[in-house]
Amino acid sequence: MQVKLIPLQAHGDERGSLVALEEGKNIPFEIKRVYYMFKTNPGVRRGFHAHKTLKQVAIAVRGSCRFMLDDGRERVDILLDNPAQGLLIESFMWREMYDFSDDCVLMVLADQLYDENDYVRDYEAFISQVQEG
Repeated sequence: MQVKLIPLQAHGDERGSLVALEEGKNIPFEIKRVYYMFKTNPGVRRGFHAHKTLKQVAIAVRGSCRFMLDDGRERVDILLDNPAQGLLIESFMWREMYDFSDDCVLMVLADQLYDENDYVRDYEAFISQVQEG
């Protein structure tokens, strides 16, 4: 499985740092939705789904968390702890997020609006669809 971490150029000086997110430049799709998670309780795992067509870029804007990505054949574990780096999550990729630091703010950019019909929330159904596909 190819996991792509996208470098996001940080600009800064003695006043602080800034990262610009631009579709077609450092974000490889049209941005239709942005959401973020914060104050995740200790020991909580999130995600537990795949998307049929949706693509996302996840950025740990503050703190850190881990991603487990599974394409139905291989699993990888990725630490996100750099606000100047995004994790590209292609469609039909099972994801679980965990090990959130107390201060973690995880921002996600998506190429589509929310659509419950795009979700695969059962891992066995996900594996079946991968094998069919």
